[in-house]
Parts: sequence; C-alpha cells; structure tokens
Amino acid sequence: MLQSLLANLGFAFTVTGPIILMLALGVVLTRRGMLTEGFIDAGVKLTFNIVLPSLLFITIAQTDFDKTANLALVLLGLAGTLAVFLLMEMLAAGTVNRTQDRGVVVQGGYRSNMAIVGLAYCVNAYGDLGLAAASLYLGFVTILYNVLAVVTLSRAMDDRRSISNTLKGIIKNPLIIGILAALPFAYLEIALPRLLLDTGQYFAQMALPLALLCTGGSLSLKALRMESRNAFVATGGKIFLSPLILTFAAYLMGFRGIELGIVFFMSAAPTASASYVMSRAMGGNAELAANIIGLSTIGSIIITTLGITGLRYFGLA
Repeated sequence: MLQSLLANLGFAFTVTGPIILMLALGVVLTRRGMLTEGFIDAGVKLTFNIVLPSLLFITIAQTDFDKTANLALVLLGLAGTLAVFLLMEMLAAGTVNRTQDRGVVVQGGYRSNMAIVGLAYCVNAYGDLGLAAASLYLGFVTILYNVLAVVTLSRAMDDRRSISNTLKGIIKNPLIIGILAALPFAYLEIALPRLLLDTGQYFAQMALPLALLCTGGSLSLKALRMESRNAFVATGGKIFLSPLILTFAAYLMGFRGIELGIVFFMSAAPTASASYVMSRAMGGNAELAANIIGLSTIGSIIITTLGITGLRYFGLA
C-alpha cells in the first residue's frame, strides 16, 4: 500500500513539479532583472494573442474529432462552473462586507487559469491527447467565464454594461477564436499544410514555458497580504470548493481516467490572471484580485499534488 501511494505521489510531482520550477524560475529571473516588466507584459500579450491560440488551433485541427469531442464533459464543465459561481455569490454575500469587493471575490473563486496552468497540468499528465481533450473543454467554459465575470463585477460595481459589449469581448477572445476556427478542420478531417504544422510545433514547444515564466514573473510576493480575509475566502473557493464540486460531479456521472483527470486539473488550477485585468478595467479592487491570484497559485500546486495522488491511488484518474 505504501509503495503504491509513493508511486502515485511520484507521478503527481511529475505533473506539478515542472510547473513549480517554471513559476519559481520566473520569480527568480524577475528579481535578478533578467525578466523585466516590459518583457513580461509583451510575453503575456504574445502568449495570449498569438502563441496559445495557435497551439490550440494546431492541436485541435489534427485530432480525431470523434475521439476527443465529449459533449457530456463540456456540459459538466458548464454546469459545474455555474454551480460554483452561484455558491460563491452566496458565500460572498455573507462574508464580504464591502459590496464593491464581492464581484472580485466571486470571480476569484470560480475562474480558473485553464489556458496556462490547467493545460500544463493536463499535458504533463496525459500528453497530446490530454491537450486536445482539454482544449475543447477550455473553449466552451472560457466563454461562460467571461459572461459570469461581467455579470458579477457589474452587479457589485453597479455598472450596467450592454449585452453587445459583453458579446464583443467574447467574440474577440483569441483563445476562443483559435479553438472555434479549428473545429471545422477536425470535424471534416481537413489536412493542414506541412509548413503550418512545422510552425505549429515551434509554438507548441514555446507556448506553455513562456506563459509559465511570465506568470511566475508577474506574481508579486508583496501583494500577498495574509490579513486579507476576502482573499482567503476566494482562494478557498478556488482550490477547495471548485475542484471538489466538479470532480465529484464528474465521478457521479461515470467519468474515469483522462476525462476525470481533466475536470480535476482544470478546476484545481489557480485563479486566472485575467481576473486581475477585468477587475481593474471595471473599477474593482485590483489589489484584492492580485492577492487572490498569488494565494491560489501557491494553494493550487499543493492541492493538485495531493488530489491527483489520491485519484490515482484509487484508480480513478
């Protein structure tokens, strides 16, 4: 029993270990001045607007649509996310005194960094098959993330945004564009040109390392104000409530193996950096959003390591 537990713990570290090292390297290089704020800003924009969308497009376009397209998995992600959102709304209403901060706490509690950390978890655990299956899940759930973020922040800030502006933001999301553009190629089994595939391999090798380096470099240890109760409420929702609800629901629906693993990894990923950007853009408490991102990043690595160890020990993922 002990040998099996240690073996599964070793596998868990192969999933989270590289991410820990890349994030730590980003922190160290930033402190030494090798990663400047300008580099991180440009790297984040390059990753979000070009590299990751290209990687997702190439990966999905080459996959067997019949094997990777799982409507039940996507519906689970959407329903589970909505359930976590509603629970966070009730939790924030009862624990967050300042009304304007409630939207930031709610967004921090349900919005996972799926595109960077979540995908990295899946790739380390399951390889290209995990990347393809997780990409479809990511695409549809990301749309819901953006809609719910606008809803909760607008309610908290009493900012009544038009539906058209919300739709424009979703339609212009580069990750969603890359995923949706690839679906016809996968469904119709259209072969991509060799030049495009070779270029895509460069993106594949560069995307996640660059994204993780920039994420590590953007983490501010000074922003982690341990006395912030609101940050702990959101972080608890993100690293405990979200993976517990979605993973348990996936188990009850009969998902096992790679599918159950994807749900766990995506829901256990830390709060997305986009939550800081959106909170700041809409006049919310940006410092609180930064606290949540920092705390949830640390907590996510611990919870993911323990969680995947347990799932593999019981033969579930």
